[in-house]
Amino acid sequence: MRVSFGEKLPLTQDQITLNGHAIEARVYAENPHKNFMPSVGRIRTWHTPDQSNGLRIDAGYREGDAVSPHYDAMLAKVIAWAPTRDAAIERLNRGLEETDVRGVVTNIAFLSALVTHPDVRANAIDTGFIERELNALTPPPATSGNLELCAAVAAILIEEAKVVKTETPSPWRTAGWMPVGRRQRRFVFRQAPGAEQEISLHYGNGPAKLSVDEREFAFTSSPTVNGGFDLTLDGMKSHIVAVIEGHELYLRTRNGRFDLHWVDPFGGDDEEHVGEDKIVAPLPGTVVALLAEIGAKLEKGAPILTLEVMKMEQTLRAPFAGVLKVIKCKVGDIVQEGVELAEIEPAAG
Repeated sequence: MRVSFGEKLPLTQDQITLNGHAIEARVYAENPHKNFMPSVGRIRTWHTPDQSNGLRIDAGYREGDAVSPHYDAMLAKVIAWAPTRDAAIERLNRGLEETDVRGVVTNIAFLSALVTHPDVRANAIDTGFIERELNALTPPPATSGNLELCAAVAAILIEEAKVVKTETPSPWRTAGWMPVGRRQRRFVFRQAPGAEQEISLHYGNGPAKLSVDEREFAFTSSPTVNGGFDLTLDGMKSHIVAVIEGHELYLRTRNGRFDLHWVDPFGGDDEEHVGEDKIVAPLPGTVVALLAEIGAKLEKGAPILTLEVMKMEQTLRAPFAGVLKVIKCKVGDIVQEGVELAEIEPAAG
């Protein structure tokens, strides 16, 4: 404004010097595994690291806020400064890795993979880089290992201990009435359909232990001030961040992020198994193309129709091989989230 009134710039060009490096990553509510389709919903968990030592986070959302399809899907900017480019990248990646958002799908893991890619570190990229490297930048979720299974049990035990503290004291909750000797509690977790992993807790006389397959771990856990907990397995300590929502567990360990389902030990598993043969609108949008005809035999992944969602085209595909039984929309239809658009009959096995 001063310059517009004819005043001189406060500094000359040769007085301006570079001071370190800064880099920014933009966190969006979108799914990189589905062509960056926008994600909407209510944010159930919002946790970011402390803004200090060259790390800054500009956020427009917080826990409890709703992400709407009617506005830009950017949630926050994670900004890092450091004396060197490599140090700035490391600081930025730490900020991303210590950010946990639940309730909507985000691009946080994608951003972390992007900024740590060797070509990005070397600044040897161009505008086609992400498209060429998309498979490497969006790998399938890592399989949970012993650390994650033990962390899941520890998270459940910590949550149960919190509940006990809020209940009326009862003599039946004391250890004095328990049978003499060791006791065992079995946990089963599912990371993907049909892939179950079992772990057993042994407790009673002596230190508690966890066993996975043929391996046994001595373990202890203790909550930390940031909402996570420290888990020690056979003397090795790891910091864990866990979010439990009913039977759904989110874990962040040194190995990455993991989503596990705790299978109900009493058989009342509350997972949804219905409606898998129906194609529904993931978000409000407009049908812009029908790509298959009723009666067509479809392979898994075959395109069925295209929606325009938030100015982006998203192709809905067959979740399994089968026959297209019904199409319940036409080109030009404006549909709301969750509306059934087509139905597939599974192929005879």
